[in-house]
Amino acid sequence: MIKINLLPVRAAKKKETAVQQLTIFGLTVFIVLAVVLTMYIVKRAQISATKNDIAVANSTISELKKKLGKLEELKSLKEQVKKKLDVLTQLRKNKSGPAHRLATLSESTPDQLWLTAYAENGSDIKMSGFAFTEDLIAAFMRSLEASSDYMNVELLVSEQSVLGDNKLKRFDISCKLETAADAATSGATQAAVK
Repeated sequence: MIKINLLPVRAAKKKETAVQQLTIFGLTVFIVLAVVLTMYIVKRAQISATKNDIAVANSTISELKKKLGKLEELKSLKEQVKKKLDVLTQLRKNKSGPAHRLATLSESTPDQLWLTAYAENGSDIKMSGFAFTEDLIAAFMRSLEASSDYMNVELLVSEQSVLGDNKLKRFDISCKLETAADAATSGATQAAVK
């Protein structure tokens, strides 16, 4: 009878199976380590890129803050210049205003009418003078009312007066200065009436 010893074949198969299992385990561990290492490298690259983006954003923010500071400074300067220009405009208006009013007054004054007093108190004006007739005083008042500088012209006093050999009419007139707001209101009222 022939005896076959199967133990070495079984041992060889077990050895072969163990080698295969160790190989599969080794490959699995290698693949897992490769995947983990790849993910680690990718995440490190993403973190580095994000840090770079944050640094760029922070530098941009600091530059914008500097520009914003300059912009606020420019706004402040603009406001200062605007205030100065408003003051200059008001000074120019006040400089030319009295001269313009007196020119209007001179143009409105008819011949044979003389002004002896002119006083401004804010927007109130009082004038006194002499004229040959009451018609000249009335024409003077209509002319003042029609001008762009005077409004609410009222005759306060009109009386007979003798000056030398001449009989004259002495008069006192009060009126108000027409401001830009009054002119706009009267212009709007006249437009509404038309």
